[in-house]
Amino acid sequence: MRILYAIQGTGNGHTARAREVVPILQEYADVDLLLSGNQCELTLPWPVKYRLSGMGFVFGKTGGIDYKKTMATNSILRFFREVMTLPVHEYDLVISDFEPVTAWACKLRGKKCIGISHQSAILHHKSPMPEKKDFMGKLILKYYAPVSKAFGFHFKALGSSVTTPVIRRDVRNSTPVNAGHYTVYLPAYDDLRIIQFLARFPEHKWEVFSKHSKNPYSFQNIKIRPVEQQAFTESMVRSRGVFCTAGFETPAEALFLKKKLCVIPMRGQFEQQCNAAMLGTMGVPVIENLKEGSMAAFTEWLYAGKVVDVQYPDNTRRVLERIIEEASGYHIEYFPMAGAYLMR
Repeated sequence: MRILYAIQGTGNGHTARAREVVPILQEYADVDLLLSGNQCELTLPWPVKYRLSGMGFVFGKTGGIDYKKTMATNSILRFFREVMTLPVHEYDLVISDFEPVTAWACKLRGKKCIGISHQSAILHHKSPMPEKKDFMGKLILKYYAPVSKAFGFHFKALGSSVTTPVIRRDVRNSTPVNAGHYTVYLPAYDDLRIIQFLARFPEHKWEVFSKHSKNPYSFQNIKIRPVEQQAFTESMVRSRGVFCTAGFETPAEALFLKKKLCVIPMRGQFEQQCNAAMLGTMGVPVIENLKEGSMAAFTEWLYAGKVVDVQYPDNTRRVLERIIEEASGYHIEYFPMAGAYLMR
């Protein structure tokens, strides 16, 4: 059996999830990887057969998307060429983690494509929506990477097709401690804006992971470091709390580690607005930006915020087994005495 697993390269979350998904898929089939986009700092420990430009956004420095750079780095003609030349017909099973080239290549050729992503969960009818309607944002989310069938991951399980998050093994197997600092990841803000906001709290220690700096440096009680997976994980595991964008993987890992959490959704990013809506229903503080109007809510979280209790069992294998079973027509059983899986 040959599987094409396609990964969206805008942000680090899809790549982090792939590090857990790929080893399981490799137990059952030959797996080729596709990665599109160029906004990811994390690397994969396996060869990537298809490295494409795809279609994605570029993080800005003022809390939202940099539309000028986004327009400059994307090309409709290039995207169409990638879609038309991708040989999806050579694979028995195509899986897309919100990757648009593969999804559209399958759609235009009548090839079945299975989606596994957080974005699939957002489109579930039980997923909370932000108060402010965003028709265009929802439309883009729906048609950006269309799939034949979707399995989603969210901060809460929502029926049989939406389960709880994929948590990286190094996070799941860690022992959380409180070393007194706060871990910060706000890729849509430049360092100066973050420093100006956090410097108002000199009694606290901050470890900021910056998408805009290549070298570490410090300013008073604030340490700025480039994004690096192991260092970020260690900081979060040892943190008192996590202050981050309203993405998916980082907030989910913070909740799993029993860290108090505060998030800022990116401006103009519908997915993050939806994430903020869900986290808000769970009791996670959501602030709008790094301006004066958000200071009171942030201060309250800093001094009185509490941990939101969640339970995130490891469901990743079973989700992938369901997909493989449906694609192959076989049933997968586990035999504890042999320590092995059998398809029959």
